[in-house]
Amino acid sequence: MSPGGLLPPAAEAGVRFARAGVCLAASGLSAAAAAGRLRRLRGPSDADQMRARAQVLRDVCRRLLDLHAVRVDVDGPLPFGPAVLASNHVSWLDPLVLGSTVPCVPVSKLDISAWPIVGGLVGELGVLFVDRGDPQSGARVLWGAERAFAAGLPVLNFPEGTTSTGEQVLPFRRGLFGVARNTGVPVLPVALSYEPRDLAWVGDATFLPHYLRVASGRRAVVRIRFGTRVEPDAYDCPSQLARAVRQRILTLLGGTLAPAVGS
Repeated sequence: MSPGGLLPPAAEAGVRFARAGVCLAASGLSAAAAAGRLRRLRGPSDADQMRARAQVLRDVCRRLLDLHAVRVDVDGPLPFGPAVLASNHVSWLDPLVLGSTVPCVPVSKLDISAWPIVGGLVGELGVLFVDRGDPQSGARVLWGAERAFAAGLPVLNFPEGTTSTGEQVLPFRRGLFGVARNTGVPVLPVALSYEPRDLAWVGDATFLPHYLRVASGRRAVVRIRFGTRVEPDAYDCPSQLARAVRQRILTLLGGTLAPAVGS
């Protein structure tokens, strides 16, 4: 029976799928509206265009979270200006959550570009796609990050390289920590936690069942904790900087997580 005891399980499942279908359709309309805004964007410089796309991306993320009844609570000072936003990675929702909070340029795995509804749009919104098996792809992302910094935008990165259950923080890849050292931009540690905890989307879990659970379930709450900026020149190498930022995130999460293998 449903929580209120009004519907049998089969009927309740039908209602949940109907809700998910409505969310999916509304998401498609939001993506179409964003695409229309992009076509109308004009700017005198590449930097202006990047900032305008980041604003559209923020608005799209906010709309999608509203549609899926995801509330975002923020602790700590909001970041501004060029920086690397380094966050733990729990769910496919993470880029939407952080993108809804501050205009930024996210780094994402290439396979996201093939997702329905948003896949074709996010590249136009400035998302930097990385194919970890292609060194040239990594070089393009680093170049794109430097352009974002020059435009005054932060770059969002998930240096674990994959999602985890939220019960630990995996070791960080060097990635953009090297760019932070080369350019002198600060790194902002970001800690994400979800309620309910089963919003974690891990490893080879299939996307669609997880999406249906999110879209048809009860309201979810995501808490963002922004830490204080970490200056890269205080560390001897990118790996040392990565370890220091990871420790900051563990502290923001309360220091209660299980140790990760290889950390």
